[in-house]
Amino acid sequence: MKTQSKINQLKVGTIISYLRMSIQVFIGLAYTPVMIRLLGQSEYGLYNMVSSTIAMLSVLRLGFNNSYIRYYSIYKKNADIKSIEKLNGLFLSIFTCIGMVALVCGLFLANNLTIIFSTGLDQREYSVARVLMLLLVLNLSISFPMSVFENIISAHEKFIFLKCMVIIQTVLGPLVTLPLLLMGYRSIAMVVVTVVVSIIVNLCHIWYVLVVLKNRFVFSKPQFSLFKDLFIYTSFIAIELIVDQINWNIDKVILARYKGTVMVAIYSVGYNLYMYYQTFSLSISGVFTPRIHKIVNANTSMTEKRRELTDLFTRVGRIQFLVLALISSGIVFFGKYFIVRIWAGKGYDDSYIVAVLLILTVTIELIQNLGIEIQRAEFKHQFRSITYFFMAILNLIISVILCQRYGAIGSAIGTAISFVVANGIIMNIYYHKQCNIDMIYFWDKIGKLSLGLILPIIIGIVFVYVVPPKSLIVYMTEIVLYVLIYAFSMWKIGMNEYEKNLFSSLILKILHLGRIK
Repeated sequence: MKTQSKINQLKVGTIISYLRMSIQVFIGLAYTPVMIRLLGQSEYGLYNMVSSTIAMLSVLRLGFNNSYIRYYSIYKKNADIKSIEKLNGLFLSIFTCIGMVALVCGLFLANNLTIIFSTGLDQREYSVARVLMLLLVLNLSISFPMSVFENIISAHEKFIFLKCMVIIQTVLGPLVTLPLLLMGYRSIAMVVVTVVVSIIVNLCHIWYVLVVLKNRFVFSKPQFSLFKDLFIYTSFIAIELIVDQINWNIDKVILARYKGTVMVAIYSVGYNLYMYYQTFSLSISGVFTPRIHKIVNANTSMTEKRRELTDLFTRVGRIQFLVLALISSGIVFFGKYFIVRIWAGKGYDDSYIVAVLLILTVTIELIQNLGIEIQRAEFKHQFRSITYFFMAILNLIISVILCQRYGAIGSAIGTAISFVVANGIIMNIYYHKQCNIDMIYFWDKIGKLSLGLILPIIIGIVFVYVVPPKSLIVYMTEIVLYVLIYAFSMWKIGMNEYEKNLFSSLILKILHLGRIK
């Protein structure tokens, strides 16, 4: 019964996860343009800039979140309840201390904003930024110890409750904020709502852990060996956290310092579109984790392992490419009209270039995300962490130089160059030399699949330069035609029999479900 319950939690939790992603993207696409217009370009940029600055303090987690479930699983397997209770107390103590450190750092930054932004803000913007930062610092410092309760719920595999709370938080924030914006309140009111909703969700997590799961917290002197093991395990995860913050938040801070809040707003719109693209990137690598470990640990020759890993890596990569190529090429041809005429509005032309630079270059990583699981199975993931750290430094240096001359586009170029160097060159060489993946074979198969893009690209160029959309109806018609042409061209030229059978069976299942309903 317990096993069946866990399976149901996983299945329903997975469904709710996809539902949450869909809701998140829908709300983002619908709510963001309203927020931009009601706040104005300057204050929207100010809000994103302060949010990004505070988000960088999240590196203080140092990867401890990931380690809780690891140790919980070990103690649970041995039915060691006392150790689990001590683990709960230890992690709550650690994250409470981290929360206090974050609070002190945030208060210092809030009272010394000129250190970060120099003359990039005017007097009114500094006043608003200080209030926003104080509120967000309070929220972040509370979130550190509260994350322990979320980890406990996750460790118990109560995914349905956890995902439902995320959906409530995703929906409740904009639902309460929108009327306030329409009434004339601005970014400070938005952040107040964020803090209040976050506190409500955290209280629900505490109630669930203490009342429903009946977990106890025992505070005792921790063993030195456990602390040592914790820091060794989390060190490379911490590097990845630092890398993420440099890649995705430092650009906005740099832009605010050198070019002001309007440029931050322009960058943020392009970045948000990139995030939605990544959400629908068909990241299915986790599903193949057991199969990868089976191949790596099998008693077969290195040649056989290389063949099996390359075949799996290539098959999954081609399927991901089929989806991502449609979305990314669609953004290239139809994204500017969407951003300027439908979504963000006038003054955001450069956001289109930012989005295209980020989306096209990150696609290399997204079609190869199975490689991350292969590295972990072979205990070779440390190289990726180190590579991404230096990638982040390269991104920072180039972005500082180029943003002063080219603004938001300059920052995006810095990120794009670092992506190409790290993902397109270094990691591909590493996969080929050290991870038993034949990357020459992989790119040969991706190249053959790419032949199906020739006709859609020609049609896309015609739509942009020969018959550009004059109205929303024409625009939507061109998108539908592009999708149909893409599907036809890929089916006839790019896809192999395996992929055709896969998509055919998927379509038949959807039609069958439709007939049942």
